[in-house]
Amino acid sequence: MTDDVLTRTNGPIGHISLNRPKALHALTLEMCHAMSAALTEWEKDDAIAAIIIDHHDGRGFCAGGDIAFLRNSALNDGGVSGRKFFHDEYQLNHQLFTYPKPVVAFMDGVTMGGGVGISQPAKYRVATENTRFAMPETGIGLFPDVGGGWYLSRLGGRLGQFLALTGARLDGAEALWTGLATHYVPHAMLEDIKARMHDHPDRIAGILSEPVGTPPKARIEENAVKIARHFASDSYEDILASLESAIEAGDDWAQKERDTLGTKSPQTCKVALRQLATSLTLDSFAENMAMEYRIASRVLTRPDFAEGVRAVIVDKTHDPKWNPATPEDVTEELLDAIFAPLPANEEWKPL
Repeated sequence: MTDDVLTRTNGPIGHISLNRPKALHALTLEMCHAMSAALTEWEKDDAIAAIIIDHHDGRGFCAGGDIAFLRNSALNDGGVSGRKFFHDEYQLNHQLFTYPKPVVAFMDGVTMGGGVGISQPAKYRVATENTRFAMPETGIGLFPDVGGGWYLSRLGGRLGQFLALTGARLDGAEALWTGLATHYVPHAMLEDIKARMHDHPDRIAGILSEPVGTPPKARIEENAVKIARHFASDSYEDILASLESAIEAGDDWAQKERDTLGTKSPQTCKVALRQLATSLTLDSFAENMAMEYRIASRVLTRPDFAEGVRAVIVDKTHDPKWNPATPEDVTEELLDAIFAPLPANEEWKPL
């Protein structure tokens, strides 16, 4: 077991607290295994009625996966240990998605990447004024994984495509408005709410829905019409052209989003659009995760990931040299290769 995850039972509640504050509780392979083992044990325990996932302290709920470890794998072991991480992390994501007991995730802080993967499968997803929700993978040459293809593609209004491409950060009110959170609760009320869930695990929905005041207005709502219009296409070139035409008409919002996209990996942006479009054709979350594992196993060792992590996280120069360098250079043949089935013995499978 690992001290980076605290697992305990409290009466009828199985409680998982992430405890890696210096890394904003970013997930390691050991953390994924510890969570998975606890969930497996509690699933068989009739005394456990519900699961809470939160973080122990600090401003992160979970800032993602262990990106430095993944880059090291890409550079030094051909991606072997990185693929193992993705494989087992995705098993945890699927385990939560199919879990037979209600799960409550408290997204009370930075919720990105891997943190999205362990909160979105929960039946109850609680945002607060501390929530900072994002899938920022286009900025590091990865892709919006951990089930992002499933969740983002099903948001409606092309919000998922917008979030996947731009890496936009949502606050708690915006997470609620988009449906990525099911409830909004002020941070100051969380401990009381958790205590009441302990006393009444059969009344979680009611406890979370009791009056807690009106959440702030969701800023993203003001731009929802523009997002739906400019991000309507599954062609990245079409999206860029739509924004360019709005810029010519003097739209400052379009200029800001176009500038943002100019910093992102063209490969990742095209992968994300195909990923979300493909996910809508799939019948199960397991099929989605098998698709995402195929992508992950390949983009991990392509040039953009190591370069993106270098520029954003290692050197912090924010000057990645993407390869391919332009959207036009990311060919359909390259995308086909990234999405192609793996050998049968290497394909992802649920726990």
